[in-house]
Amino acid sequence: MAATNAGVAAADSAASSDEAAAKTAQKRYEGLLMVRNKAIKGKGAWYWTHLEPLLVHNTETGLPKAVKLRCTLCDAVFSASNPSRTASEHLKRGTCPNFNSAAKPISSVSPVLVSSSTSPPSASPFNNRKRTTTSPSASGSGSGSLYHAPSRFGIGLIPHQQQQHLKLSGGKEDLGALAMLEDSVKKLKSPKTSPGPTLSKAQIDSAIKFLGDWVYESCGAVSFSSLEHPKFRAFLAQVGLPPVFPREFTGTRLDARFEEAKVESEARIRDAMFFQIASDGWKWKRERESYYDYDDSNSGLVNLSVNLPNGTSLYRRALFVTASAPSKYAEEVMWETITGICGNLVQQCVGIVADRFKAKALKNLENQNHWMVNLTCQYQGFNTLIKDFAKELPLFRTVVQNCLKLANLFNYTSQVRNSFHKYQLQEYGHTWLLRVPAHEFEFGLPVCAMMEDTLSSVRALQLVLMDEPFKMVAIEDQGAREVGDMIRDVGFWNDLEAVHGLVKLVKDMAQEIEAERPLVGQCLPLWDELRAKVKDWCSKFHIAEGVVEKLVERRFKKNYHPAWAAAYILDPLYLVRDTSGKYLPPFKYLTPEQEKDVDRLITRLVARDEAHIALMELMKWRTEGLDPVYAQAVQMKERDPVTGKMRIVNPQSSRLVWETYLTEFKSLGKVAVRLIFLHATSCGFKCNWSLWRWVCAQGHHSRNALNKVQKLIFIAAHSKLERRDFSSDQDKDAELFTLANGEDDVLNDVLVDTSSV
Repeated sequence: MAATNAGVAAADSAASSDEAAAKTAQKRYEGLLMVRNKAIKGKGAWYWTHLEPLLVHNTETGLPKAVKLRCTLCDAVFSASNPSRTASEHLKRGTCPNFNSAAKPISSVSPVLVSSSTSPPSASPFNNRKRTTTSPSASGSGSGSLYHAPSRFGIGLIPHQQQQHLKLSGGKEDLGALAMLEDSVKKLKSPKTSPGPTLSKAQIDSAIKFLGDWVYESCGAVSFSSLEHPKFRAFLAQVGLPPVFPREFTGTRLDARFEEAKVESEARIRDAMFFQIASDGWKWKRERESYYDYDDSNSGLVNLSVNLPNGTSLYRRALFVTASAPSKYAEEVMWETITGICGNLVQQCVGIVADRFKAKALKNLENQNHWMVNLTCQYQGFNTLIKDFAKELPLFRTVVQNCLKLANLFNYTSQVRNSFHKYQLQEYGHTWLLRVPAHEFEFGLPVCAMMEDTLSSVRALQLVLMDEPFKMVAIEDQGAREVGDMIRDVGFWNDLEAVHGLVKLVKDMAQEIEAERPLVGQCLPLWDELRAKVKDWCSKFHIAEGVVEKLVERRFKKNYHPAWAAAYILDPLYLVRDTSGKYLPPFKYLTPEQEKDVDRLITRLVARDEAHIALMELMKWRTEGLDPVYAQAVQMKERDPVTGKMRIVNPQSSRLVWETYLTEFKSLGKVAVRLIFLHATSCGFKCNWSLWRWVCAQGHHSRNALNKVQKLIFIAAHSKLERRDFSSDQDKDAELFTLANGEDDVLNDVLVDTSSV
């Protein structure tokens, strides 16, 4: 009996062990799969294009047993313990038979090697000559190869034993001159250099065109003068292309590329029945978030673009303005942009979304043109809410002042700083100073960075208090004693975590708004989501809800437009299924005042003699809704393979249903199709700030230079908007370096989990 129980216990133990190993293997597989997906999108190591994670299952239990890597070029399978090493051994070293024929990234190409059986060690520091390539098979030696260019006379003609005794009148520095002499003799003896790859004229023209497009679309990130860099010239020669000059790319080629993009943009606008103007950049950078203090110039770049009903955006023009630009000037610029696009047919412009001038310029244009719906940018609205919190909540000011005291003591008191660095190195493996904002009460990225640094250094800060140098400083310095008591106080850390949590909550939503670019119908759900998150935050940190909710509601009212409620009701994406199976508009989620806003807006947007018809159709829409099949088709979602979020399969279906299926709603349909496509943010093209600084430095005096910059911005913006790329090159570079460390962290987590089983 005891033996039977022991057997059962052993079986249970084995089963438990198998399940734990299966969970670990599954986690490793998912981690590697996530890293590979990001790498394929251009945000990770090059070798993931050729290596694919495989999950191996136990044939008996069916549970995941191990994770392998499969080479997609030759189908070979390897261990997944070290992908980087697998790539080096299998791909870089030529083990894979198919890798040489595939396109290799530059980073994976090994340096050119040549045979060097007679290369003296002393010659390498002075050998600046052009290197030639000799394959190992041609060298006649199976030994290792080094970087070396064989000499033709001088050192090369002298036996190795005599080289050590060679004496030149100028000493060792004569070796460099000797190398130059050898090169001159070589050119005289063999004036024809070995030709590179031969390209046809059509291939050269195509390559130069692609090069020009890349330079233009970088919009200043790639300097024109870098085209004359010797290394870049050498690269062009190596691939068989002639040298290029900056003037080639700033003259007729730039003009032709601009005309091409402009013609394409105008053709798309003509094809659309109506459009929305988006204007970003009016909100002065020091008024935005104080996140981007690139320079102290008093000029800003205003971008004007066009949003079309099919979801695409087209760039219109860039405008350089001063920080003191009045509302009337902005109103004139926006109206000139509208008339410049559609002439006298101004009703083609359904509305404007801008990051400033809601109360004046936008409202005036809307009052003068009853068919227009002018909105304020929700990205700016959420960021301004953070400033409201910082200004109105005493908790914010207290936390910022306390963090400043702490940072100034630990950064600028040498004994404390040395002790702090010692424990940082011990706990985190590296040292850093706590970032301090230039302006104490200008709440923005520098203040957030200071709070993040403080939170991430909590263990080192606590250890410093027990160190002798800090105790000595605290005896003489009252401020140091106060900081020490503050660090020991749990309340300080709770308050810091609360403020940081609220800022991060709103910032994350703002960044998601910037990335997703929601339409006007999504505004009410977004603010409802924010209210719910703020309420949870108050409950978590035991903060009174009244003051915080009051600030949220005040900002909501400043941003609110009746079009929010109308689009929310008319967009089939937000229809709600009732108990009878019908899909009806979500009127129950509106306040009584918002319901009135829907009626008032619809009657304003239609002709006066159609107002009563539109309201009757609205009542019919309220009671009958949409056919369940069409409603489900509009609301169908799928998981995004990159982000993992659920997304609408066809975002255009909301508008298309009104145009093709709901044709019985003659008046209401006209309002719906012109309303539900409107964007709720003005975020769009991000100009490279180096170019922006250059324009400001010129003082706008060079008309020709400013014209070229305008064309360059238009080409870059047109290309980015066509690719729906709304990020900046600086953001991508920062993300790339972050991912370089993050990928290692994911792999390390996977390996740690494996070893712990």
